[in-house]
Amino acid sequence: MSSTNRNRDIERRAEYLQADQCLPPSSDNSMDRIWFIKDGCGLACAIVTWMLIFYAEFVVIFVMLVPAKDLLYSIINGIIFNTLAFLALASHSRAMLTDPGAVPKGNATKEFIESLQLKPGQVVYKCPKCCSIKPERAHHCSVCKRCIRKMDHHCPWVNNCVGENNQKYFVLFTMYIALISLHALIMVCFHFLYCFEEEWTKCSSFSPPSTVILLILLCFEGLLFLIFTAVMFGTQVHSICSDETGIEQLKKEERRWAKKTKWMNMKAVFGHPFSIEWLSPFATPDQGKVDPYQYVV
Repeated sequence: MSSTNRNRDIERRAEYLQADQCLPPSSDNSMDRIWFIKDGCGLACAIVTWMLIFYAEFVVIFVMLVPAKDLLYSIINGIIFNTLAFLALASHSRAMLTDPGAVPKGNATKEFIESLQLKPGQVVYKCPKCCSIKPERAHHCSVCKRCIRKMDHHCPWVNNCVGENNQKYFVLFTMYIALISLHALIMVCFHFLYCFEEEWTKCSSFSPPSTVILLILLCFEGLLFLIFTAVMFGTQVHSICSDETGIEQLKKEERRWAKKTKWMNMKAVFGHPFSIEWLSPFATPDQGKVDPYQYVV
């Protein structure tokens, strides 16, 4: 067993768990229907994310597209930008409000372990923090206060963990933010060229100093988030293809799960089979039948 797994609370027989150690899970499942993390830092980051997108919307529409002389240019770029912004916000909402794969809290009871009908020699991992039976590849999140299946990391920008059930939405969020940032930067470059050729008073509804400040701020925002989200998108895709979460890479955990092809790993996250729904934050991926509890002999 690797050194990282030694830190886990291992119970090899159900008799080792006393009935009074863990209370049965609550029958009230109202929180299971609506997943929302009450974290001040995460909520602030999520609000800032939406405000930055709305700021980009304001500058693109009222500073660059509305004053443009070419109506077709304004319509095409307006449709593209607003579509990407809508998909980015929808992906952010799904990533934030989707249960990332939380393990039932307080299920490490003697009765529940006996109901699993474990074979002799099978190992059960018990989380002492949330008193739950921890599946293989699950990790405890101190912010969510739950064990999360295939937890990659906790992202304050979406105020949620990135795990088994919402990784698709997080990947789409980073992709659409990168695309909308790139599109905004391209439009800023064209608008600066347009303003240099024409009089500054004719290329914007705002005063020249205000126009320059708004465009520079948008340029800085777009460049910053393009780099950040593009790197995060590439990291997530690599993590999916290699079937190794960020925490597993960081802790260098021993690989104990079956190796699959990159294409199979992609389908496990985005759904079976490949379709246009991979790009939709409204389509819930069909991940197939997966055993929520994977034990290691």
